[in-house]
Amino acid sequence: MIVDAHVHLFPPRVFDAIWRWFDKHAWKIEYRLRAEEVIEFLSSRGIDRLVGLCYSHAPDMARALNRFMAELAGAHPQLIALGTVLPGEPDAAAIVDEAFRLGLRGLKLHCHVQKFAPDDPRMDPIYARAADAGRPIVIHAGRQPCLAAYGVDIHALCSAGAVRRVLERHPTLTVIVPHLGIDEDGEYLAMLGELEHLYLDTTMVVAGYLGPPAIDAAALEKHSNRILYGTDFPNIPYAWDRELDWLRAQPISDEARARILGANALALFS
Repeated sequence: MIVDAHVHLFPPRVFDAIWRWFDKHAWKIEYRLRAEEVIEFLSSRGIDRLVGLCYSHAPDMARALNRFMAELAGAHPQLIALGTVLPGEPDAAAIVDEAFRLGLRGLKLHCHVQKFAPDDPRMDPIYARAADAGRPIVIHAGRQPCLAAYGVDIHALCSAGAVRRVLERHPTLTVIVPHLGIDEDGEYLAMLGELEHLYLDTTMVVAGYLGPPAIDAAALEKHSNRILYGTDFPNIPYAWDRELDWLRAQPISDEARARILGANALALFS
């Protein structure tokens, strides 16, 4: 069972805007596929389930994105759909409640795009609702990619320490930090031994695009119950299966590989 735990799905106009931003400020998108095409592409290549992520960057956007995700999930049983909310927007807590009533299996937040620190007090009602509902939060709280075009001081907003403070305030909240938390991957890996509801995903990091893979086989084996395979598809500048090939080639146990490639995600989002 293979689960891609980090797949982006947006309505066409939002995808177009995101791709224009990437063209100008980041990297060339290799796969310019619409949401339905993304699901079909991965499903036809052996990905059994995919965790669909979206994020809002303006007030009054999250509700429409959440309805879009719920409708996609209704049409595609292989999709595990998450919702979103913009921190600090009016009715943020109500938007979260509505997302969960729609059947969405968690929330996606992006500190760089949404311009907030993980431990911002405005987040506490959102975290509390997710914890009470048993829904994980995928939060891009790592500092990479550190691009000036985000328009914020990423190093001032994001840190492993801020994520630690969130989990100390909300000890039953499940948090998944993408990209292995690079460039603080060492701190995040150490935190896995202390914080039982912290998880990391492999997105873009084991592909080597952001530098040499920030984890080795020994660490994969040790933390195999807390790491999820993810890709950032379709917004990547290389072949879709580059990370999958790397993970399959590592000298780890079959049990560890199975947990990373799918079992962990299924357990978290079931």
